[in-house]
Amino acid sequence: MIMLQRIWAVMQKEFIHTLRDRRTLLIMLGLPLLQLVIFGYAINVTVDHIPTVVADQSLDSASRAYVDAMVASGFFDVVAYAPSQAAVVRAIDQGQATVGIVIPPGFAASVQRGDAQALILIDGADLFASQSAYGAATTIAQAHATGVMVKEASRMGRIADPSSLLPLDARIRILFNPNLKSIWFIIPGMLAMLMQTQSISVSAAAVVRERELGTIEQLLVTPIRPIELLLGKIAPNVVLTIINMLTIVAVGVFWFGVPFRGSFGLFLWLSFMYVFCGLGLGLLISTVSRSQTQAQQWVGLSMLLGTILGGFIFPRSAMPLIPRLIGNLFPLTYFISICRGIILKGVGLNVIWQDTLALFVYMVVIIISASRAFRQTLE
Repeated sequence: MIMLQRIWAVMQKEFIHTLRDRRTLLIMLGLPLLQLVIFGYAINVTVDHIPTVVADQSLDSASRAYVDAMVASGFFDVVAYAPSQAAVVRAIDQGQATVGIVIPPGFAASVQRGDAQALILIDGADLFASQSAYGAATTIAQAHATGVMVKEASRMGRIADPSSLLPLDARIRILFNPNLKSIWFIIPGMLAMLMQTQSISVSAAAVVRERELGTIEQLLVTPIRPIELLLGKIAPNVVLTIINMLTIVAVGVFWFGVPFRGSFGLFLWLSFMYVFCGLGLGLLISTVSRSQTQAQQWVGLSMLLGTILGGFIFPRSAMPLIPRLIGNLFPLTYFISICRGIILKGVGLNVIWQDTLALFVYMVVIIISASRAFRQTLE
């Protein structure tokens, strides 16, 4: 009972301090929402309507059909025509286009003989655009070639059923995101990243600020324990971070149209655990830092590593062992998997129990570590 009274006293102090600073409070509540809206519209790993320059040196029905097939896919927009391959390369160098299509003379005759070739030039300086262009161009070229072959065989009467020419009919079905909307992939990861950013940054200055203001000495003469002080300082930030979480989920579902298929109660419970992990990491940084500048530098480094190595954009399965192990040091790694599992897949605790267990262990270890580091600092 006495312990709860001491924690409540610190909580009151922190709530009063937070509510008095209206500008900081407004930034803490509004900045994550603003970041979500900006990133939600700006980040798009599926690039379409790629500006394309065409050098059609054949100018026959076959070459026009090929270009039309590329444009009809929605991935390529013809912005200009060029007389030669050199002109296409020059247009890409000047930034007028990302893709160039060069069709040699006599394309229709080559199609009739079955040895037609077309050159597709892609600007590799733009990673996502070049990957989308390469994949789309390869798929469209194969589909177009198959269609031409089937049509030619049918016209010459070689086979009654043209579809029997195809040795394999692959039926592909995309689970959980059938239209491959990148925003459905981005929002759950963005939610986890913004919650980590806020939880770490707002708590990283908690203890070091007391030291810089000279109020740490006042805490030394009180009977409060380190763990009680840390829990009291965490409380206001937990409330603010959960409010931001609810706002971000609402915007993602009702504004961006991301489906929420799982249990919201389970998600809320795990979000509390995740927030405590982030706040504990921020308090550990605050405890071992000697100034707010040093604390912010550690925060920046932790957020950078967590974002890159946690699987927010880049899949962790493609990373070498050492980066994966470093990524395990951040709660973002586990919560991204939880977010995508609950929000997009609608899975339960029986599926994500490993990430949940890792998050729980992380929370206990980080709070105890911050408490011990704070005790050593006081001594």
